[in-house]
Amino acid sequence: MIYIERKERFSAAHQLYNPNWSEEQNEAVFGKCANKNFHGHNYTLSVTVKGEINPDTGFVMNLVDLKNIIKNEVIEALDHANLNHDVPFLKGKFTSTEVLAQEIWKILQPKIAEHQAELYKIRLDETLNNAVEYFGD
Repeated sequence: MIYIERKERFSAAHQLYNPNWSEEQNEAVFGKCANKNFHGHNYTLSVTVKGEINPDTGFVMNLVDLKNIIKNEVIEALDHANLNHDVPFLKGKFTSTEVLAQEIWKILQPKIAEHQAELYKIRLDETLNNAVEYFGD
């Protein structure tokens, strides 16, 4: 089994806020991330795919195809967007990095499978110090 990885970057704004809580509770749990004016991050998305090497190409999956899938299906929707308002696949969901990683998985997994490869892992770095890894359900 071989693993390949592609990284893409995007910038986006969001707010962590539970509308069922008071302002005080939101601030206590989410701190500055509950700011009513939102805040932003420069995210790095790493997509790891696994599979067997195709004897006709020497590839697990063509990295150009993987790049195009990630850009067309995910990055175009997220880059320079307000995650709370502008992204249809996040409507009604928390915009935490954890939830975002799960939603990205749901989008990419079937597209990658069309290329006879398997999505292995999503890593989403929100900052230099904070990241989420997701391996599917």
